[in-house]
Amino acid sequence: MFDLQAVQKAIRLEKVGGWLFSSFQHRDPLSESILELDRSSKNTRPWYYIVFSEGAPVKIVHTIERNILDNLPGETFLYDSRDLLIQLFRKVVLSKTQRLACQYSTTLRVLSFLDHGTALLLEECGFTLVSAATLLQRFRGTLTEEMVQSHQRASTHLYEIVKGTWSLICQQLSRGHPLYEGDVQQHILKELENRKLYTHSPPIVACGAHSGNPHYSPQGKGSPIEINQVIQLDLWAKEEGDFGTYADISWVGFTGTTPPPSLEDGFAILTEARDRTISFIQQKLETRKSVSGKEVDAFCRNFLKEAGYGQALKHRTGHGIDRELHGFGVNLDSVEFPDDRLLLEGSCFSIEPGLYFAEFGMRTEVNAYVWKGQLHLSGPCRQTTLLTM
Repeated sequence: MFDLQAVQKAIRLEKVGGWLFSSFQHRDPLSESILELDRSSKNTRPWYYIVFSEGAPVKIVHTIERNILDNLPGETFLYDSRDLLIQLFRKVVLSKTQRLACQYSTTLRVLSFLDHGTALLLEECGFTLVSAATLLQRFRGTLTEEMVQSHQRASTHLYEIVKGTWSLICQQLSRGHPLYEGDVQQHILKELENRKLYTHSPPIVACGAHSGNPHYSPQGKGSPIEINQVIQLDLWAKEEGDFGTYADISWVGFTGTTPPPSLEDGFAILTEARDRTISFIQQKLETRKSVSGKEVDAFCRNFLKEAGYGQALKHRTGHGIDRELHGFGVNLDSVEFPDDRLLLEGSCFSIEPGLYFAEFGMRTEVNAYVWKGQLHLSGPCRQTTLLTM
């Protein structure tokens, strides 16, 4: 059920005035998701739903699709021409607020659904448009207590699955049995199913040079897993239900007893970067200093560059986590999609620096969340040494 009070609370906190939701031919799944609309309904004409900091929202819908927003609270206004649409915006909406938050951002493409034509029309009507990025963070990208508990349960399951999966790999290889990336992937998927966890896509199981591709996915059975190879495990899942919140972890293994020095050295630097980043966030929170996702990523990235690994970086330090794996909360990112948003109370995110070379790659990933002003790590432990046979 659409939570009007939660949306209005976010608007008041950000002092925006109003938040515009709109879609045409179902091109804005984000607005439709927040408003809990039926995506199978006819949407051949644009509709607009404006929520203000207080009072009743306004619905502006085309006369031939007048019932499309009937499940939402607010007063309905009909239009059948562009001129009438402009009149309604000017007379009905502009009288309540000039500043409108919209689904767009110059850096965060995950929420950029407002088309340029609609933006120009709104500006023609006299509105000042601002990004809804922080509103989305407050409304969708922070966790409730129930979501924190769900996230922690999912995390515990994933750590147990990693432990069992590595035991399976070691047993099969030590017995000389053939084992493929796809076999391990299917094992993890079966474990998720047995634990009643949901994932929108299969986990990453990448051995050898494949581990150098951060988003590698085996086709069919994939490649055989052999002795003395690097293997990257990356898995994510959540519980079903309204409070189901993702957990997402990555572990690195070596299918031998003595990892080569280049692997050991790189992994030591990687875990140090991760742990220094955790401490950096903790110190900021303990001294009650605000910190942005952009600042956190820059800190981690600079450490790895100074250690001589700048050329091995391929991605940001972390992403927001909520009901979605890559959620609407703050990302730890200063390069790809720079995120100036702050780590607010309830923010949940991954911390996953990675190093990638021609022969192999590796990524160590933990999840963390801000709760009662402190940083909490999810799950029972973080990886400190390479998994070995």
